[in-house]
Amino acid sequence: MTQQYWIGEFFVDLSRNQITVEEEIKTLAPKALSVLTVLAQHQGQVLSQDMLLDQVWQDTVVSPNTLQRCIAQLRKALGDDGKEQHIIKTHAKKGYSLECEVRWQAQPQNTAPEQHTENTQPEPSHTPAPAQVRSRSQFGFALFAAAFFIVGLAASVLFEPSSSAQLTISEFRPLTATDNREVAGIYSPDGEYIVFHRYSTEVCRNNIWAKRIDTQQEFRLTDNLDINGQHQFSPDGKTLAFVQTSNCIQPVTQKLCYHLMTLDFDKALQTPQTPSRVLECKNSQIREPQWLDSDHIALLQKTHERWKLIRYSLKDNTSTPLYEVSDGDIISYDYSRKDGLLAVVRLGEQSHHYLDMLKPNGEQVSSHRIHYPNTIARFKSIYPNFSPYENQLAFSTGRQLYTLTYQGQVNPVTLPVDEPMGSPVFHPSGSRMLVIKGQYDSDIYAMPLHQATQAQAHQILERSNREESNALFQPGGELLAFNSARSGQMQIWLSDGQVPRQLSNFPMDTSLYETHWSADGTQLLANTDKTLVRFNLDGSQHTVPLDYPVVQLFHWDSHNQTALSLIRVNGILTFAELNLSTAEVRILKDRDVTWALKTADGSLVYTDHMDRFWRSGPVEDQLIEPLLTQGSERLFTAFGNTLYGINEDAQLWSYDLHSGDFEIITTVANDIIRISAVNNEQILLIKQLTSRKEVVELLLAD
Repeated sequence: MTQQYWIGEFFVDLSRNQITVEEEIKTLAPKALSVLTVLAQHQGQVLSQDMLLDQVWQDTVVSPNTLQRCIAQLRKALGDDGKEQHIIKTHAKKGYSLECEVRWQAQPQNTAPEQHTENTQPEPSHTPAPAQVRSRSQFGFALFAAAFFIVGLAASVLFEPSSSAQLTISEFRPLTATDNREVAGIYSPDGEYIVFHRYSTEVCRNNIWAKRIDTQQEFRLTDNLDINGQHQFSPDGKTLAFVQTSNCIQPVTQKLCYHLMTLDFDKALQTPQTPSRVLECKNSQIREPQWLDSDHIALLQKTHERWKLIRYSLKDNTSTPLYEVSDGDIISYDYSRKDGLLAVVRLGEQSHHYLDMLKPNGEQVSSHRIHYPNTIARFKSIYPNFSPYENQLAFSTGRQLYTLTYQGQVNPVTLPVDEPMGSPVFHPSGSRMLVIKGQYDSDIYAMPLHQATQAQAHQILERSNREESNALFQPGGELLAFNSARSGQMQIWLSDGQVPRQLSNFPMDTSLYETHWSADGTQLLANTDKTLVRFNLDGSQHTVPLDYPVVQLFHWDSHNQTALSLIRVNGILTFAELNLSTAEVRILKDRDVTWALKTADGSLVYTDHMDRFWRSGPVEDQLIEPLLTQGSERLFTAFGNTLYGINEDAQLWSYDLHSGDFEIITTVANDIIRISAVNNEQILLIKQLTSRKEVVELLLAD
């Protein structure tokens, strides 16, 4: 089946997931292009919704709304406004048809089509197929569908590393499809089990579970719900090691304590076990344990401002440093027992990422800068794992898989997918791999400020089956700005209370974080892929040139064109004020900051890593003692000079910075995950509905 064809003047390249016209390249979701290709194969014919759903979503149940979203995306990419319908026509109660000429590419091209003069129809480099090709072959479409790895379908993926080895996905197999959130899937060393986390639907805690692959029998391994981190098997497959997090009983330097735990796997298969505590860290953080041998575990440890790689001895209860950097920070690492190598990704000079290959004793074998392609944002962090192929690691950016050579070269492995998926973990035999896929669903709720105790007064402002977040009232206006993934990719949306409209048009795999209004309500400043982008209300945009990645955007002072931000300077997280006009950076505090804002009178208020509230002062910052127990991950906001937040007991509170008046307003539901904004009438809250993740297995063809 050809991977390239023309629809009028639009060049469709399935191998790149792109539509090109007049040098403008648009990337679309694979499902949308699948719909387009089916219509192109039956050009001029009316295809029912049921036929399109059956063809594109084989063996998967989806609603007609899913098809309608794909049609809307295609019309936008093809310049078809849906009213005139020059290209894709809607036939009431019958279906859709493609009304434009289709010409099929006989052989695939390596590059996008060359542009021709305005009055010349662009021609492919090979003789095109006759106009209005009407393919009635179901087998032909099956081959086309099999060319894509799309979550929910058996897929076929071409993998071409430097060693010219090929890897083809022959089968897609869901392993943990439940109503819970299941993540962190790995294989046992013998390849007979997968081990994963299953989260409770009521609290953000998990148990560790195992599943025997051949029988599909499940086993709960831990006896209590806890906050368990990524787990790893000992070389003999008898013991699991993982980091467990809990609140420190008497916090001194940090609110959370970190414990290295072990679990007897064979015993846990018989009956759930209580893990054994091996190590406790009250003044540092640890994560990502990896067994180097039966007596030693590698860990990432953060003692001050940077992460370092350490080697912990179970036998002697001692640790020694393996690897640390002085001019950057360690992002991630993986260990290959087969090759006896550690692969460390670090942030280095000029905020570039580097791959360092080490021996288990910490001796450096090689170091290379990672060369990101244009499809990966400059500041995006990556988390590669070793693959079964020589000189290759593999990672995911969310919707795209890549390989990474030991020399820092990045190459795409597969086409983008409809749902985000985690990095691949390979079976010991190299014949299959695990990925984590799924969606997050949250809504925007409004609560009357002066009637907040009336639960029935809660109102849903924005709802879809995807994430809605970061809702903000327009200063001096009636609009609501919010982030939404309803179109398949997280975008900025505006709503007048009647019809929402999409403001941004970020490409697939863009990470969208915080958004803030200008004081006059005419612009928005967004943190996208750790870069600041300014938007006008007509959709025009301007990227702010900055030398540092913006980890969090806290506040925008549009009058002075400054922004309170958490940035990385030489790898260290730094609380700073950015001058958006000059790109100058003013360091504000040397302590960890988790959230910050400025009130109406210009006071700077922030929370630290222990969720304590501070207010800037002329000589030193002042601890806001009435709020000592009111901080939480649900953040806080301000209206005028009054702070509003939600504490760990789900109590909504207010605090007047001028009068010192503190009030518990009401108790909100546990599924309210953050407070988003307040005005003189309403409080905006973000409510989590589902956070579904599942472990899926991809079988590799010979």
